[in-house]
Amino acid sequence: MAGALLLLVAAATATTDQGADPVATFSIVGYDSATGEVGVAVQSRVFSVGNGVIWGEANVGVVATQAIVDVSYGPQALALLKQGLSPAEVVQRILQADPDPRPDTWSREGRQFSVMSARGDVATHTGAKASAWAGHKIGRHCSAQGNILAGPAVVEQMVRAFEQTTGHLSFRLLAALEAGQAAGGDTRGMQSAAMLIVKEDGGVWLNNDVVLRLQVDDSPQPIQELRRLVEKAAEQRDRIRQRR
Repeated sequence: MAGALLLLVAAATATTDQGADPVATFSIVGYDSATGEVGVAVQSRVFSVGNGVIWGEANVGVVATQAIVDVSYGPQALALLKQGLSPAEVVQRILQADPDPRPDTWSREGRQFSVMSARGDVATHTGAKASAWAGHKIGRHCSAQGNILAGPAVVEQMVRAFEQTTGHLSFRLLAALEAGQAAGGDTRGMQSAAMLIVKEDGGVWLNNDVVLRLQVDDSPQPIQELRRLVEKAAEQRDRIRQRR
């Protein structure tokens, strides 16, 4: 689906459990065709968003699962990718198999998730009951998605930033988050952010498939803090390369 631009709007507001909010967030999945790295990054006005939203495995792909979230979508999607299913098939299979155990308070119609293979193929779903504004946009080797956003400009600007930014995949994913926030972001504000990039033997250590795994769990400026960590990681990669 490289190069395809798809935009979906979900105008309905989801009904949720008392005391339990949907994982209102915006995220980006992306692939670097030059290095073979694949990654995912996220920001939200919830504590420690990275613990439930972002998933990835080298030679398999990455997943973002959010909104009226079923966290099991992450490992389910990776398992289906391992079986050889395409991202589009993975999305369809997971939605069909969702038992929707709490349809009145945590409906599967509010799920939002994006699946990207290790080759950069991607498919994204935004349910009709994901809290407004909710939608996604697929670009070249990327997909941006979110819910409880200021509007469609958030995902549009995220895709544009990813496509136009050069350099390491981490900086392209970061640029997408920054652009999404500049376009209005999560209407509730900011609290946490995270990033995961994977590639076989792509990490700085021996037999390390995790290129980057960073989390900002609680901060008034999580994207700014994530940038600091991304820059630190780049410094580490440069130092280790110089010693090799």
